[in-house]
Amino acid sequence: MSVELDNELLNVFLIEARELLESLGEQLVDLESSPGDVDLLNAVFRAFHTVKGGAGFLGLNPMVELCHRAEDLLNEARNGAVVLNAGFMDALLESLDLLNDMMRAADGGVPIDAAPRSLLDRLLIPGRAASAPPVALAAPIAAPAAAVPSRPYDPIEDEFEAMLDAARNERDPAPTSSGTISDDEFEALLDSLYGTGAPGAEPDAAAPEPAPVPAPAPAAAAGNTISDDEFEALLDSLHGAAAPGVAVAVAPAGTDPSAAPSLPVSAPEPAKPAPKPQPEKRAASAAETTVRVDTHRLDGLVDAAGELVLVRNRLTNLAPRGTNDPMERAIGELERVAEDLQNAVLRMRMQPVGKLFSRFPRIVRDLARQLGKEIELVTEGEETDIDRTVVEALADPLVHLLRNSVDHGIEMPDVREREGKPRSGTVRLAAGQFGDRIVITVTDDGKGMDPEVLRRKAVEKGLMDEEQAARLDERECYEIVFRPGFSTASQVSDISGRGVGMDVVKTKIVELGGTLSIDSRVGHGSTVRLSVPLTLAILRVLMVRVGNRLLSLPLSNVAEVFELVPGQIQELDGRIVASHRQRALPLADLGRWAGAAGKGGHVVVVQIGHQTLGCLVDEVLGREDVMAKPLGPFLKDVPGVAGATITGDGRISLVLDLSGLADDGGQVLPTLRMAV
Repeated sequence: MSVELDNELLNVFLIEARELLESLGEQLVDLESSPGDVDLLNAVFRAFHTVKGGAGFLGLNPMVELCHRAEDLLNEARNGAVVLNAGFMDALLESLDLLNDMMRAADGGVPIDAAPRSLLDRLLIPGRAASAPPVALAAPIAAPAAAVPSRPYDPIEDEFEAMLDAARNERDPAPTSSGTISDDEFEALLDSLYGTGAPGAEPDAAAPEPAPVPAPAPAAAAGNTISDDEFEALLDSLHGAAAPGVAVAVAPAGTDPSAAPSLPVSAPEPAKPAPKPQPEKRAASAAETTVRVDTHRLDGLVDAAGELVLVRNRLTNLAPRGTNDPMERAIGELERVAEDLQNAVLRMRMQPVGKLFSRFPRIVRDLARQLGKEIELVTEGEETDIDRTVVEALADPLVHLLRNSVDHGIEMPDVREREGKPRSGTVRLAAGQFGDRIVITVTDDGKGMDPEVLRRKAVEKGLMDEEQAARLDERECYEIVFRPGFSTASQVSDISGRGVGMDVVKTKIVELGGTLSIDSRVGHGSTVRLSVPLTLAILRVLMVRVGNRLLSLPLSNVAEVFELVPGQIQELDGRIVASHRQRALPLADLGRWAGAAGKGGHVVVVQIGHQTLGCLVDEVLGREDVMAKPLGPFLKDVPGVAGATITGDGRISLVLDLSGLADDGGQVLPTLRMAV
């Protein structure tokens, strides 16, 4: 096999194995709470079995050994010989982590280390001997190509050849001239090699005797194919599940399976040819029309669609209005097609947010056990679609929020019981789409946040004085938790207390053009609400003018626009504010920041993370879809500037990065020093 083909097969295996292991973490956590769920047991078993098969074909022996040991344990659980307790679940989850590490090593061309013997032993039922894993017949692909030696003498190969000879002689005592066997005979030999351990291994006396494999039906043998149902029945009979119409001996719990009387196994009747149902045909057709596409190609397509949007804006601005000109009609048609193409391309990059949510049950489970708490994670809205770039960017913020709810929000079981609550707390993670925004909430039924405690902590840590803290309303008190260095933990641990978790959340969400808010009730729990754009590819902005310059403000951060009236601007605590909606709104002069002094007669109210800020501008021009282009290596690090775009009339507009425009106290950064 060529090196190129080896690498291609390895890449395909890694992609499919990652998909299996991503869902396996959530399935194992669910299995711990429902160890008797047969469907869940079978799903987990199949995942380990599938990964083992692919790893064995590629010669990744450490993965084969680990999956085989986990598979044996799960098969015993399926047969009712053992109940998966917390110790077994810990070992299975650690095996999952180690498999992910092994795949990363294989992907990087690094030799894979064998699983620790201590972990393999924890996957064994006490008093049981381990069955021998199947022997991989391929050279390890994960090792460097130059380091793969020629295969040494292997007695397994001799035994395999001997079994081939025996099969030929049993089928036809006279020597055949072709020296070949049929596909059915070859499959039967593979089953005998890999079904219950390697040839020559000592059988496990305590293990239940596997049911014989039904003989191939004559109709199937003639065409050398079997139906999907027959194939599933063969798999079930090989791996312990009872196939329809097959009687299997089951030993009662607590008894020796080998002592159970053997029941006759009836072979299925020959299958009669029958047309497949129409839904199966549609499913097969759908599978044939799907292809894997590299994400870089999708990104290139999204960029091209963004460029088309800019051209559309330019042509729309140039087209004559109200003249019923053919050019106007053609540009209108182009506008419609461009919008359809843009939406179609963006949908191609969408992923269900459930792909992200599947990571968190394991995190909550491990953290709850570490803290000695009983916590259930409930997820909702997993089918909500979101841009894959946003999905990856939300991973760390959501981890911090969940850790905060588990550590600070949910009380200890005894405390909850004394307060009349269930011993087990609930953390709810929900997602939903509202217009062009995705809203994700993290809610717990814990002790909630006390505004007075937050005020006192803010003063103790020097974040504000007592007079400023006293003026904070309830919502502003909750927003203190997003300040750098703020924490209510009495002592620092490896989980919390350093005051960096919620600050990280704020920074990341603001970078995405998102907003944050907190709602809480003492004794009832807290809710943190994140709102982020549906996609980051095409940016909807509010175009404004300051002096002779154009600026683009991300529309996702814009709350409202209003015109100043005389006497509305005041000074408070050394800050220039505007009295708006019975609140003091801090103001930022964008014209002064951009070095283009103007009158500043309008205010654009923007939300930056958890802060609200009013931006003084001369004129509000309207909304527009743009694609931000980077400014180049010399200007890319300018605070408050995300890039630039071309407007419909051909002018250049700076796209503002509102997260870098103001500091944590709402103070606008120094004047922009650049010629634009």
